[in-house]
Amino acid sequence: MTLFGVDIQTIYLTTLIISGCLIVLYIFFGDILDAVSEGVPFLNPTLILAFLVFLSSSGYVLEIVTPFSSLIILLISLGFAVIMDVLLNFFVLVPLASAEESLVLTEDSLKGRVGKIIISIPEDGFGEVVIDGKGGMMTRPAASYENTPIPEGTEVLILDTKERVLYVIPYDLESEMS
Repeated sequence: MTLFGVDIQTIYLTTLIISGCLIVLYIFFGDILDAVSEGVPFLNPTLILAFLVFLSSSGYVLEIVTPFSSLIILLISLGFAVIMDVLLNFFVLVPLASAEESLVLTEDSLKGRVGKIIISIPEDGFGEVVIDGKGGMMTRPAASYENTPIPEGTEVLILDTKERVLYVIPYDLESEMS
Protein backbone atom coordinates (compact mmCIF):
# COMPACT_ATOMS: atom_id res chain seq x y z
CA MET A 1 0.00 0.00 0.00
CA THR A 2 1.16 3.52 -0.70
CA LEU A 3 0.18 6.73 1.06
CA PHE A 4 0.85 10.03 -0.74
CA GLY A 5 3.00 8.12 -3.21
CA VAL A 6 5.22 6.63 -0.45
CA ASP A 7 5.28 2.96 0.49
CA ILE A 8 3.68 2.32 3.92
CA GLN A 9 6.76 0.39 5.10
CA THR A 10 8.86 3.50 4.45
CA ILE A 11 6.41 5.63 6.43
CA TYR A 12 6.55 3.20 9.38
CA LEU A 13 10.37 3.07 9.28
CA THR A 14 10.74 6.85 8.95
CA THR A 15 8.32 7.40 11.84
CA LEU A 16 10.27 4.90 13.94
CA ILE A 17 13.61 6.60 13.23
CA ILE A 18 12.26 10.11 13.85
CA SER A 19 10.47 9.14 17.08
CA GLY A 20 13.59 7.28 18.24
CA CYS A 21 15.68 10.42 17.66
CA LEU A 22 13.08 12.51 19.49
CA ILE A 23 13.30 10.13 22.46
CA VAL A 24 17.06 10.63 22.60
CA LEU A 25 16.56 14.41 22.49
CA TYR A 26 13.86 14.11 25.15
CA ILE A 27 16.31 12.34 27.45
CA PHE A 28 18.59 15.37 27.27
CA PHE A 29 16.02 18.18 27.11
CA GLY A 30 13.01 16.56 28.78
CA ASP A 31 12.67 19.10 31.57
CA ILE A 32 11.49 21.72 29.08
CA LEU A 33 8.73 19.45 27.76
CA ASP A 34 7.79 18.36 31.28
CA ALA A 35 6.91 21.98 32.03
CA VAL A 36 4.53 21.98 29.06
CA SER A 37 2.85 18.74 30.14
CA GLU A 38 2.17 19.97 33.67
CA GLY A 39 -0.92 21.88 32.56
CA VAL A 40 -2.26 19.15 30.28
CA PRO A 41 -1.61 15.73 31.83
CA PHE A 42 -2.87 13.68 28.86
CA LEU A 43 -0.17 15.26 26.65
CA ASN A 44 2.68 13.49 28.39
CA PRO A 45 5.62 13.57 25.92
CA THR A 46 6.92 10.23 27.19
CA LEU A 47 3.66 8.47 26.40
CA ILE A 48 3.23 10.18 23.03
CA LEU A 49 6.76 9.26 21.89
CA ALA A 50 6.38 5.72 23.22
CA PHE A 51 3.05 5.38 21.37
CA LEU A 52 4.70 6.42 18.11
CA VAL A 53 7.56 3.97 18.63
CA PHE A 54 5.20 1.08 19.44
CA LEU A 55 2.91 1.91 16.51
CA SER A 56 5.64 2.33 13.92
CA SER A 57 7.78 -0.60 15.04
CA SER A 58 4.90 -3.06 15.18
CA GLY A 59 3.49 -1.74 11.89
CA TYR A 60 6.85 -2.08 10.16
CA VAL A 61 7.44 -5.62 11.43
CA LEU A 62 3.90 -6.74 10.60
CA GLU A 63 4.15 -5.28 7.08
CA ILE A 64 7.31 -7.30 6.46
CA VAL A 65 6.29 -10.56 8.17
CA THR A 66 2.54 -10.97 7.61
CA PRO A 67 0.43 -11.13 4.46
CA PHE A 68 -2.39 -9.03 6.02
CA SER A 69 -3.65 -5.88 4.35
CA SER A 70 -2.16 -2.57 5.45
CA LEU A 71 -5.44 -1.44 7.05
CA ILE A 72 -5.60 -4.55 9.27
CA ILE A 73 -1.94 -4.12 10.18
CA LEU A 74 -2.58 -0.47 11.09
CA LEU A 75 -5.49 -1.49 13.34
CA ILE A 76 -3.42 -4.23 15.01
CA SER A 77 -0.54 -1.80 15.48
CA LEU A 78 -2.84 0.83 16.98
CA GLY A 79 -4.23 -1.71 19.45
CA PHE A 80 -0.73 -2.93 20.35
CA ALA A 81 0.52 0.65 20.82
CA VAL A 82 -2.41 1.57 23.07
CA ILE A 83 -1.97 -1.56 25.22
CA MET A 84 1.80 -1.05 25.53
CA ASP A 85 1.34 2.65 26.35
CA VAL A 86 -1.17 1.84 29.10
CA LEU A 87 1.17 -0.80 30.53
CA LEU A 88 4.12 1.61 30.38
CA ASN A 89 2.13 4.28 32.16
CA PHE A 90 0.71 2.15 34.97
CA PHE A 91 3.64 -0.17 35.59
CA VAL A 92 6.61 2.16 34.96
CA LEU A 93 5.77 5.87 34.93
CA VAL A 94 3.28 6.02 37.80
CA PRO A 95 5.51 4.01 40.21
CA LEU A 96 8.54 6.13 39.23
CA ALA A 97 6.64 9.33 39.93
CA SER A 98 5.59 8.11 43.38
CA ALA A 99 9.12 6.87 44.11
CA GLU A 100 10.50 10.35 43.48
CA GLU A 101 8.03 11.83 45.92
CA SER A 102 8.82 9.29 48.62
CA LEU A 103 12.49 10.34 48.72
CA VAL A 104 11.63 13.93 49.54
CA LEU A 105 12.22 14.87 53.16
CA THR A 106 10.11 17.45 54.91
CA GLU A 107 11.39 19.57 57.75
CA ASP A 108 9.14 17.72 60.20
CA SER A 109 10.43 14.31 59.08
CA LEU A 110 13.93 15.27 60.27
CA LYS A 111 12.80 15.63 63.89
CA GLY A 112 14.05 12.74 66.02
CA ARG A 113 16.79 11.76 63.56
CA VAL A 114 20.44 11.47 64.54
CA GLY A 115 23.16 13.36 62.69
CA LYS A 116 26.81 14.25 63.09
CA ILE A 117 28.27 17.73 63.47
CA ILE A 118 30.72 18.51 60.64
CA ILE A 119 31.18 22.21 61.46
CA SER A 120 31.21 22.89 65.20
CA ILE A 121 28.37 24.92 66.65
CA PRO A 122 29.49 27.89 68.81
CA GLU A 123 27.41 29.26 71.66
CA ASP A 124 24.51 31.28 70.18
CA GLY A 125 25.79 30.46 66.68
CA PHE A 126 25.39 28.12 63.76
CA GLY A 127 27.26 25.08 62.50
CA GLU A 128 26.47 22.27 60.12
CA VAL A 129 25.15 18.75 60.60
CA VAL A 130 25.22 15.80 58.17
CA ILE A 131 22.35 13.30 58.10
CA ASP A 132 22.29 9.90 56.40
CA GLY A 133 19.06 9.23 54.54
CA LYS A 134 17.51 6.94 51.94
CA GLY A 135 18.50 9.30 49.15
CA GLY A 136 22.06 9.77 50.44
CA MET A 137 23.77 12.13 52.81
CA MET A 138 22.53 15.68 53.28
CA THR A 139 23.88 18.63 55.18
CA ARG A 140 21.86 21.30 56.89
CA PRO A 141 22.66 24.35 59.02
CA ALA A 142 22.31 23.62 62.71
CA ALA A 143 22.13 25.47 66.00
CA SER A 144 22.28 24.22 69.56
CA TYR A 145 18.83 23.82 71.13
CA GLU A 146 20.27 24.78 74.52
CA ASN A 147 22.61 27.54 73.18
CA THR A 148 25.70 25.60 74.24
CA PRO A 149 28.72 24.91 72.03
CA ILE A 150 28.85 21.50 70.33
CA PRO A 151 32.21 20.35 68.92
CA GLU A 152 32.79 18.83 65.48
CA GLY A 153 32.28 15.05 65.29
CA THR A 154 29.57 14.94 67.98
CA GLU A 155 26.50 12.80 67.36
CA VAL A 156 23.40 14.98 67.75
CA LEU A 157 19.66 14.45 68.02
CA ILE A 158 17.44 16.79 65.98
CA LEU A 159 14.73 18.23 68.20
CA ASP A 160 13.25 20.98 66.08
CA THR A 161 13.47 22.76 62.72
CA LYS A 162 12.77 26.41 62.01
CA GLU A 163 13.40 28.14 58.70
CA ARG A 164 15.61 25.24 57.44
CA VAL A 165 17.82 25.39 60.57
CA LEU A 166 18.02 22.22 62.67
CA TYR A 167 18.04 22.66 66.44
CA VAL A 168 20.05 19.85 68.00
CA ILE A 169 21.38 18.49 71.30
CA PRO A 170 24.30 16.11 71.84
CA TYR A 171 23.19 12.50 71.59
CA ASP A 172 24.96 9.73 73.44
CA LEU A 173 23.80 6.34 72.16
CA GLU A 174 25.55 4.39 74.96
CA SER A 175 23.64 6.22 77.72
CA GLU A 176 20.38 5.54 75.87
CA MET A 177 21.03 1.78 75.86
CA SER A 178 21.82 1.45 79.57
